[in-house]
Amino acid sequence: MSLAVDKVMGMVMDKPVVIFSKSSCCMSHAVKTLISSHGASPTVYELDEISDGKSIERALVMLGCREAVPAVFIGQRLIGGTNEVMSLQVRGKLVPLLRAAKAIWI
Repeated sequence: MSLAVDKVMGMVMDKPVVIFSKSSCCMSHAVKTLISSHGASPTVYELDEISDGKSIERALVMLGCREAVPAVFIGQRLIGGTNEVMSLQVRGKLVPLLRAAKAIWI
């Protein structure tokens, strides 16, 4: 694994929900809004606002993201991007996943 991949894994460690985003990305905004609407408080990293954002983007693709943002980790596990999160929501599996990660209590 590369140093950037190690850095990403360190950034998600011990956090129930992490979203790698870009401040101008409407799909990132939609995912953040959806997860927050369930009562979760995700840790959000805006890759266009941090100095090593480009290397983190590349690491996210190496980890399996089809597109670098949004990239959602729940319970330190890579869930994926918008399609994967929306699919979980539609199938009624997002809330149980958030509960299991202790991101929400109800």
